[in-house]
Amino acid sequence: MNSINRRSVLLAGLGAAGAGALAACSGSSGAADRTTALVKPSDPAVAAAERKRTSTGKVHKLTLTAAPAMLELGGGVMAKSWAFGGQAPGRELRVSAGDTVAAELSNQLPNRTATSIHWHGLALRNDMDGVPPATQTAIRAGSTFTYRFIADTPGTYFFHPHVGVQLDRGLYAPLIVEDPKEPLSYDDEWVVVLDDWVDGVTGTPDEVFAELRQGMGGMGMGGHDMSGHDMSGHDMSGMGGMDMGGGEGGASASPSSSADGMSMKFMLMGADSELLGGDAGDVKYAYHLINGRVPADPDVYTGKPGRRIRLRIINAGGDTAYRVALGGHRMTITHTDGFPVEHQPADALLIGMGERYDVLVTLADGVFPLVALAEGKNATGLALVRTGSGRAPKATVRPKELDGAIVTASKLRAADDVGLSPKKADRALRVELTGGMAKYNWAINGKAFDMSDPTAAPFMVEAGQRVRLDFVNRTGMWHPMHLHGHTYQLGGSGPRKDTAIVLPKRKLSVLFDADNPGQWMLHCHNAYHGEAGMMALVAYRA
Repeated sequence: MNSINRRSVLLAGLGAAGAGALAACSGSSGAADRTTALVKPSDPAVAAAERKRTSTGKVHKLTLTAAPAMLELGGGVMAKSWAFGGQAPGRELRVSAGDTVAAELSNQLPNRTATSIHWHGLALRNDMDGVPPATQTAIRAGSTFTYRFIADTPGTYFFHPHVGVQLDRGLYAPLIVEDPKEPLSYDDEWVVVLDDWVDGVTGTPDEVFAELRQGMGGMGMGGHDMSGHDMSGHDMSGMGGMDMGGGEGGASASPSSSADGMSMKFMLMGADSELLGGDAGDVKYAYHLINGRVPADPDVYTGKPGRRIRLRIINAGGDTAYRVALGGHRMTITHTDGFPVEHQPADALLIGMGERYDVLVTLADGVFPLVALAEGKNATGLALVRTGSGRAPKATVRPKELDGAIVTASKLRAADDVGLSPKKADRALRVELTGGMAKYNWAINGKAFDMSDPTAAPFMVEAGQRVRLDFVNRTGMWHPMHLHGHTYQLGGSGPRKDTAIVLPKRKLSVLFDADNPGQWMLHCHNAYHGEAGMMALVAYRA
């Protein structure tokens, strides 16, 4: 795949759109024709919104170098990948709410590969959102670019590229924005980053995407569901549980082919999850990591019995939802996607790609497994909590808490001080999630994101509006839908989030206030679904 990828080419028309080429709102869809001006990332409205943010005046200057790296994943496992500063996850960035981040990205990637940084979950200024070329020009190899913005909302975030499928390499790191008036009481923190790993072990994300793009039809496995749509899942009759080699799935088959000879090195068959409403994922990963370590050689948190710790859990994966539990403990969920919720006890939680959860745990005495079960994929990531003597559990341990009380976002309520005020929506936007595995043609409203098509148009909003997004999932798979530059509320009283799981054949309505002008991406945070076309633009009318 070219370094300035399909997305960059397709978005190239947005500069003209921002100047007035796209536009006027039509009905509830909010789609635009080509006559209404959009707010551009460089417009005064964007700078004005930034000036309204509360600033401490403190500036955190840092350099992030994106470059090839040979990563040691533990247990002698080496991976040739790309990373920030030669490690994955990259070094944690921690600031206080209201501080300014001044991060210079130095692109040292090979083969003229362009890149960027998207500050996932932050409602920051539009021209710093890191989406080439909608909000900036892609950063060419050998070049630098400085991101400068106020991080004014406390919470657990992370950052990663927004070019091609670079998200599924090692280019990611946690971003923690501390609350100077932190209301929670705890003794220590542990940032826990989950990831599904293929790069430099069994292939590259570009190779994965190239195989998936063939679709099942291209492999002699075309099909349609009863509604006439392309088959969106791929747990087909007679094929459930098939594993094309490796550690995920059920019964083994050849790692590169099935009985009919089709090439399937990376496509995972038979991944099924009741929690996710059926098909759990597309990709067979070599490993599932916690803090960059394989289960055979896990990351270890060392503490003392009775201490209360805050776990900040981030799913940086490309195609995997995780069910997370700490053996021998219950957890209390306090935040999701940076925003507080009414405290909810749980044995385990479900976290999709791009989501983050904060939990409190009071530590017992001994050695305990923190397990991230790759939902529906029959594989796990592992880390350890050690507070006393005892032997470490086996790498394959699956504590009973994984099957206890499992909390999903739909079971949470926003804390009183962050819930949206009661207000009727000024605009409703219908966001149909379409496509399937047969042709790997994931899209929104039946059209793969392609701004080179003059009929394509963004969803239009106006500053000050209360907007309702109605996600209608027409596919047989789940999709973690992420909105840049804003947080939305699930229903009338659910949690405030920027990424939420939309189950297959289901509808999820969310509300947000249009208070951050610019041009913002709305997309599935499955790296491969988004790159295939399940994305759209939410744009402010100038």
